[in-house]
Amino acid sequence: MQLFYNKDISKNDTQFTFDKTESRHIVKVLRKKDGELLYITNGKNELFTVKIILANDKRCLVEILNSETKLKSWNYHLHIAIAPTKNNDRLEWFLEKATEIGIDEITPIICSNSERTVLKTDRLEKIVQSAMKQSLKFTLPKLNEPIKFVEFINQNFKGDLFIAHCEELYKKSLAKEVKPNTNVLVLIGPEGDFSPQEIEKALAKKFIPVTLGESRLRTETAGVVATQTVTLINEIN
Repeated sequence: MQLFYNKDISKNDTQFTFDKTESRHIVKVLRKKDGELLYITNGKNELFTVKIILANDKRCLVEILNSETKLKSWNYHLHIAIAPTKNNDRLEWFLEKATEIGIDEITPIICSNSERTVLKTDRLEKIVQSAMKQSLKFTLPKLNEPIKFVEFINQNFKGDLFIAHCEELYKKSLAKEVKPNTNVLVLIGPEGDFSPQEIEKALAKKFIPVTLGESRLRTETAGVVATQTVTLINEIN
């Protein structure tokens, strides 16, 4: 199945028109013709089967044949709050892999040691959308706007709260602390790690300090390991 994404398609529609960019991709690049079937998700747990009725590279029109609910395969909410990496490609790699594995929400957090404080969220959103389509998922992870660390942790969160840092302090294993079917938020710091003050503030907010293993990991690797750890614990229990 080749999956397309459009946030505007809904169960109330009988027909749908792709925009100029998507129409050109469908007709010129993929060489789709009238009568061929396409599959579209709106990223809201819905899959639409459609038939092309006008293969125009500026205005590809389709008829909606069927819609079905496709709930995600996990029943918890995984939120990774991660500091943007200096090299933007590394952050994009994390977004892609975390989406493929299975994640619900991502928040870029600006920390004391962050070397990147400005993000092109439009591009990052496209990375997430592409990974959702590639991995045949029908729920689009929520990508939040960047926020300062202190502002972020002062919010109210539901579920278990963890902070993964590299300081030589007492830490528990994330793999041993994660409980199946429980909402999880994990904080991942920048290349220079969280500052001692940030760690102290997180602990005061009831975040549990955790380790992701014996190795010292890059920021984006730590994000992927945290995502996979939560996924595996839920799969084996």
